[in-house]
Amino acid sequence: MVDTSKLTSVARDVLLAPVYFYQGRKIKRDTVRLPEPNGERHGIVELRCSSNSVSADRKQTLNLMVVGDSAAAGVGSQTQQEALVGKLIPILADNEHIQSNFAQLNWSLQATTGHTSFDILRRLYILPAPAYPIDVMLLSVGVNDTTANVSIYKWQQRIEDIIAITQRKFGVRELIFLSLPPMAQMPAIPAPLNSFVGAKASILDGILQRVCLAHDGVTYMATDFSRMMEEHANGSPIDITVMFASDGFHPSSLMYGYWAQQVAETTVQLLAP
Repeated sequence: MVDTSKLTSVARDVLLAPVYFYQGRKIKRDTVRLPEPNGERHGIVELRCSSNSVSADRKQTLNLMVVGDSAAAGVGSQTQQEALVGKLIPILADNEHIQSNFAQLNWSLQATTGHTSFDILRRLYILPAPAYPIDVMLLSVGVNDTTANVSIYKWQQRIEDIIAITQRKFGVRELIFLSLPPMAQMPAIPAPLNSFVGAKASILDGILQRVCLAHDGVTYMATDFSRMMEEHANGSPIDITVMFASDGFHPSSLMYGYWAQQVAETTVQLLAP
């Protein structure tokens, strides 16, 4: 049976192609280019154990690496302290489970604005192998593949290759892929282009989820944006634009804070016995 809804969608996209093209060029021309925030991109945090129940096999170091695109790099924030990594590290350092199982947290950030899955894969090949295996690697990828209209085949193959090299070269114990953001809701992308881009992002996100499920030690983290909104709104109406930076495309420092909390929860769950 012919899927009429799919045919209708394709026909609509064909008719709207000139509009998509015009809006896409206008976004590239008019959108403010925000710089990557200044700040440290690696460090070691000594962990103080606040609990009496210290694990007998407490490891010396928890090795954490954050890899990816502009969202991982913290674009949209003024400093790294206000970005994803800057908000994530203190949450992990204050967690009792982390404190009772590790003596210190060794973290690094390897992220660049505009990087696609191909760029990230190339970066992982170029980076030197770590002296010690990475316990947790957090990976943000997909937005630039969406805007570059990367094919489904290339996307899936690159994700598979990223998983392979992280486990082989970096000895990653737990690899966490962040889900793609709700691109249809980004203020910088007008209708009807937002629906087209949002649909493409959803397709790539679905493939990412399936690939992660097929591999041991790999987790797909579905970022709960609705929860972010509810926690910030506290029962009051809220404009979603507060979750985005001034360019209407990248997360705001506010969103990075809620995002870091969810990442920390996922990380602790994966490291728990």
